Formats: sequence, structure tokens, C-alpha cells
Amino acid sequence: MRKIDLQEYQDSKPYALSVDERGVLSSKDLSLAITPAPGTDEYILKPDSIVGAMEIDDLSILIQPKISIPKLLSLACYAMGVYKSQGMRQFDFKEEETLPDTLALALSAAARRAFSRGLLHGYLTREEALHTVRGRIRFDEQIRHRFGMPLPVEVRYDEFTDDILANRLVKAATVRLGAMRLRSRDARSGLGWIAAMLDGVSLTEFAPNDVPKVPFDRINEHYQGVVGLSRLILQHSAFEAGRGQIRATGFLMDMNAVFQKFVTQALRDTLGLSENVFLEKRIPSLDVQDKVGLRPDLTWWDGGVCIFVGDAKYKKIAGESVPNADLYQLLAYTTALDLPGGLLIYAQGEADSIVHTVRHSGKRLEVAALDLSGSLDDILTQIKILAAKVKALRANAQALRRAA
Repeated sequence: MRKIDLQEYQDSKPYALSVDERGVLSSKDLSLAITPAPGTDEYILKPDSIVGAMEIDDLSILIQPKISIPKLLSLACYAMGVYKSQGMRQFDFKEEETLPDTLALALSAAARRAFSRGLLHGYLTREEALHTVRGRIRFDEQIRHRFGMPLPVEVRYDEFTDDILANRLVKAATVRLGAMRLRSRDARSGLGWIAAMLDGVSLTEFAPNDVPKVPFDRINEHYQGVVGLSRLILQHSAFEAGRGQIRATGFLMDMNAVFQKFVTQALRDTLGLSENVFLEKRIPSLDVQDKVGLRPDLTWWDGGVCIFVGDAKYKKIAGESVPNADLYQLLAYTTALDLPGGLLIYAQGEADSIVHTVRHSGKRLEVAALDLSGSLDDILTQIKILAAKVKALRANAQALRRAA
């Protein structure tokens, strides 16, 4: 198998690519720049914010993130609300070559912990036609479909089974990862063990944008880790594209989305707010004609009034200063909401902390940096500092409204 290893936001060395391969790699889902290498028939690839792994027939492509893969998965799992209070220590992520390999190892480790008490069971309501009576007879259906026939009998009953949503999510994630060419023997072995344990569970397909949540209580709380990882896998492993006779599949994550969701969830936790109060949400349009729509990453609502606005940016910055476009965007938010200021949060290394005061309006556009190089606990400590900035901006907005 041919292998191409890429690094987020960095030019690759020249690679030979067929017309069909270039066509698949040009998918907008990949955000991959493809430029001809001067004087050759080869091409230089430059990833944007999309990281992960994909396979195109006999071609395997890896896009490594700037941060470590275990750190990436910790942030992504935290953003999904998996064991927020305990950090991600119980996942024991490994430093492997690929994102799918690391996920497979983490999933098998989490499954062994969860299944150590035996597979989780629950009651499912089934409706079937049987030759013996079980549960309750469905008289309406019996008359409608089998009038005058004593057998089979239309019945409804509750069955205590392991074929429940939590186990179906784990099995679906195992199959998704197993379909990829994993490099780690331990990863392949771990997935095989999970598949054997869940042999009696139905294989269900879940769309990336429709992966259901599992409600947890004291009975099934030991499943939180393995279900959280399974939902993460299912939400990001359905990339599929084709050109001619070539098909491609992969596991891809958008670092911009991961960073934004992590910052939102971490600030929400620190501020003690619900997801209905602190969230990404569409705000009033910039113009009175309602033609220029606005949807900031971070908003804090008091009833129907927005009292704080901000954005989280992981994007690569070419120079040393924040792009004017980002500041204009934040200014548009504060103008549409009539707020005295707002906050831009970048990943450390992409921008330095600074405050811009807008001429004539006096609006304060604050820029802050979040260093992702330390442990998750270190990052959450920095989140407390950002939360203080958010509360200060909120307090200023409330004071101006009271004075008006």
C-alpha cells in the first residue's frame, strides 16, 4: 500500500497522484490544497484544519494534527461531555501512528472496563407473530391480519436483552474502525475482541449527524466512557467520496470545530451555565433588511437578551497579528447586539492577547490565547481565566444597559 503522511497546515513533499486520486482529494470535505510541483508530474499537498486518515483504494493518507493525538481526543471527548469532572485519565490514550489506531486502542480499553461486569442489558419492547402466546396479544392486529386463524398470534412483549442502544453504538463504532487498514496489531486484536463480545447485538447504521445519546444513571454509568468514544467515532468516520472506479473512506476531524466545541463546553462548565444559556446561536442580522446573517460561536443569554458574544478560532494565522477579518466579524457581532465589547479566543501560538478599542464607538475587542501544550487540567485552569474575561464583559454590558 502507498502511504502519504501529511501535517496540518504544512506543505508536503511532491507525490505522484492519478487523475481519480486528485479528484477525490479535491473534495471540499477535506479542505486539501493540491498544487503541481514545479518541473515535475507530481503534486504538493497542504492540509487545512481537517486531520485524520483516509484510504483511496491502495493509497493511505494520514493528516497529523499540530497537537498530539491523545490531546486531540481528550479535547474532543470533553467537548462531548464525556466524564468532564474526571478529566480523560480513564481513557489511557496511546501515542500511535494514526488517529484510527489510537481510537481503536482507546475503544478496546474502554470496552474491557465497561464489559468487566458483563454486557449491559435492558428491556426492549418487541412485536412479533408467534406460535405461542408471550406477553400481551395484539387483538386489533390479530383480527386485521389473521382473521379466523388461531396461529400465529400477534403479540407484544418486553425482552431483557443485550441488544440495546448502548451496545449497538459500540458495535457500530467497532465495525467502522475495523473497516480501515489499521497499522497496529493490538488495535486490530482489540476490535476483534469487542466484535466477539457483541456478537449477539444488532449491527445498526448511524448517520454522522444523527448519532443518538444514551441517558446515564447509576446502573449504566460505567458505560459512559465506551459509549462516548463510540459516538465520537460514529460522528467522524463516515467520510466517503468517489471518482470513476475509485472509492474513498476515512475518519476525519475538523480542528476548528473541535476547538470551538471544547471552548464552549469548558466555559459553560466553568461558568455553571446550561447549554440553553451559553451556546452557539444565530443573533439578529447586521442590517435592518435581515440580509447579513450572523452566528457567533459563543453567546450568553439572559432570557431573550444576549449579554456576551465571542468567537473561538483555531485557524492558522500567516502573520503575527490577528486577521482584520476576524476583528471585523467580532465588531459586527457587537454592533448587531449593541454590546460594548466581545472576545476572540485563539489557540496559543496563533495570536497574542491584546485589546483593540474601536474609534468613535469605544467598543473593546479583546483577543485571548489558550495554550494547548499542557495537560487537560492545565488547559482547564486557563479556561478559568477566560471565564473571568467573559464575566467582566457581561458585567460591563449589564451596567451600560442599566444606565441607559
